[in-house]
Amino acid sequence: MAGANSRVSEVVIPSFNHTRAFLTCCVQASPAQVVKGVEIRAGYPPEAPQNLSCQTNLTKPNTMICVWDPGEQETYLPTKYTLHTNIWELHENHTYLMLPGVHRYTIPRPDFGLFSEMEIYVRAVNELGEATSAPIMLKPISKAKFDPPIILRVEAVPRRYSCLELSWSLSHHQIWVNRQHLNMEARHKTVNSSQWTVRPILPSKPTATLCNLLNGTHYVTQIRVRYKQSPWSEWSSSQSAVTLESAPTGRLDWWMKVSRDQMHKHLNIKLFWKPSKKFHANGQNVSYIVSDQKTLGGKGKLCTTKGNYCTFQLPRRVKKVYLRAVNAAGKSAPTECHIYPPKDFIVISDVSAVAQDNKSLLVKWRTVVSSHLVDFVVEWRPLLNEEPSLSPFEIVSRNQTSLVIKGGFEPYKPYEISVYPGFKDGLGRPQTVNAYWRQKAPSMVPKIQIRKKWHSRIELAWDEIPLSQRNGIIHSYKIFYWYQGGAIKVENVDPEDRRVVLKDLKSAPLYEVFMMVSTSGGSLNGSTIHFEFQSFDAVTVVIIVTASGVGLSLLIIFMVLTCFSSHKRFKVHLWPAVPDPANSSIKSWTTDSTQDTYLASDSKEPNPIYLSHLSFLDLPVKPSKGEDDPWLSSGEEKSDLRESICGLPLIPGYSGSNSGSVPYATVIFSDPCSSLIAKAPCVYLRSESKQPLLESEESISPGSYQNIETNGMPVEQCFFGPCHDCVSEEAEDPDVLWNDFPFLRALAMNDVYNE
Repeated sequence: MAGANSRVSEVVIPSFNHTRAFLTCCVQASPAQVVKGVEIRAGYPPEAPQNLSCQTNLTKPNTMICVWDPGEQETYLPTKYTLHTNIWELHENHTYLMLPGVHRYTIPRPDFGLFSEMEIYVRAVNELGEATSAPIMLKPISKAKFDPPIILRVEAVPRRYSCLELSWSLSHHQIWVNRQHLNMEARHKTVNSSQWTVRPILPSKPTATLCNLLNGTHYVTQIRVRYKQSPWSEWSSSQSAVTLESAPTGRLDWWMKVSRDQMHKHLNIKLFWKPSKKFHANGQNVSYIVSDQKTLGGKGKLCTTKGNYCTFQLPRRVKKVYLRAVNAAGKSAPTECHIYPPKDFIVISDVSAVAQDNKSLLVKWRTVVSSHLVDFVVEWRPLLNEEPSLSPFEIVSRNQTSLVIKGGFEPYKPYEISVYPGFKDGLGRPQTVNAYWRQKAPSMVPKIQIRKKWHSRIELAWDEIPLSQRNGIIHSYKIFYWYQGGAIKVENVDPEDRRVVLKDLKSAPLYEVFMMVSTSGGSLNGSTIHFEFQSFDAVTVVIIVTASGVGLSLLIIFMVLTCFSSHKRFKVHLWPAVPDPANSSIKSWTTDSTQDTYLASDSKEPNPIYLSHLSFLDLPVKPSKGEDDPWLSSGEEKSDLRESICGLPLIPGYSGSNSGSVPYATVIFSDPCSSLIAKAPCVYLRSESKQPLLESEESISPGSYQNIETNGMPVEQCFFGPCHDCVSEEAEDPDVLWNDFPFLRALAMNDVYNE
């Protein structure tokens, strides 16, 4: 806008928030003309530099380095920094210009004196102003950081069991420094320890003595130096030495596991120990002796070892053993270890182990209040290594229910932690839990196996993951399964089961299944397997076939039982009844008319006089229509069977011409048809039955029918015994034969009649 003077114009730009911009002035014309332009730069004046410090380096070349902080506020303008030194004694002033963005500077050795006091400050300048830091006054030697000193030698002091003597020297770059103005410190620790002990030493002497150390112990030592209140040098390199040995002192912490041996009546003992806080080995090569005698002699030693455990057997009558530490200088006082049988008391529950930082585990447990409880023993060991020496332990008081154990645990490795209750007379039953310091996903997934398959159901199983492959505690198995086009289903399985039954499956073309195994550190998926279900699977077919077979078997059994219940009727239709001469009941054939002719004795043999004759009866087949049945004729044709067959000729060579007839050899008991007495020689009887009389030589029937020839003629047939009584016509007393064999007599009579 125009001011009072028309030649001067003034413009106000509100809210200008740019660090750099251009302003131009134009005359309105066609076209517009630029009359003047100016660059606008915005920023802040510099702050005074802060935290100025300097440090002298005595290593050649000697220098002094100064550093500072430019301040928190950004100036947004080019700012120059300069370092100024002023040595009053030498009347020397030096100014050093810094490069942009650099806030430190190294002053060369000719520009300062080590023992001359000097003033040092920093100035910052930009277009909006300048600022100067607070000056510091110093002697360069007071800000010098020495090189680490050198330990020349460390050795045990003769006749002083707990002292070490060391010799030292400054670095060859600072050897010219007067030792009277130096301060020195030494630190030491045992070889197996991580904690240092620091103590001052006198710099005026090139040697220093460190006392009140443990006897026979290997120590590591270091030293450092500074000039009055200057910064400490770095620690020197380490040197080690061993103090003079003496006999071990103090007691050992111990505990033991005791089990009974019923067969040999001994106790199996595992004794564990470790140094207590008051124990001092006082030597390098320390070993341990366990004996059953308080006085250590040649006898009674149970074991000698350099480890921290011992296993041995003792009779049940032994109540205590003695543990000693031994080195080259002597042996410690015995530690009594009482032997108590294990107790069945259970007073501990809910043991848990949670990972902590620094490779440690927090173990917690619950306990039942007991007046007999003395303490607890917490033991831990790696499950992948069964070496007993790797089983450290801690003994805690009865009032403590938690413990942080630091055992250098490895990640992804399983550890077994056991808590034992300690009583006055032994240990109780422990409670054990597995733990991991760090967990991750398992290294493998077990292969799924199909164990059983039913219609719409299938049982899957798998093996346990090896302990070395778990990498953590398995807390779940998940089974994912689906069929093509179907939704994915999930089954959670208890880690202890390692089996699952998938139900309500459909007759899909193909099912896919895979397993996911999870720990607290991650999960891993296994490979996919496939299976399918048919409308009738093998199990269903087997069930149907089995049911059908059982039903058919029951039907057959029912039919067989029905047949046997009426077997007589079926027997007639299935096969003919053929008489067996060997089992003939001829002895009981008689009639009512002959009952009075029995012998006076009790014998039931029939009277041979009534054995009339033996004949063949031709049974014709059933007559056809129009023919008369000879057996059913009426009138005079109906006669007694005895009369119809009486006198029929005996035809030895008879053979039925009709294939439908079955000839039978028939013996008839009746009144005699003829009183003729046979004079003919012995003849044989032949049956024309189509069924064999005798099937084998082993039959219980009489011997085979044999014809014995005399002069070419058959003379006898033996039916019931030896044939020595059957003789020819020249026999002196043929009547004896007929009297003894009435059956043969009847045959002979019939034969005479036929002649």
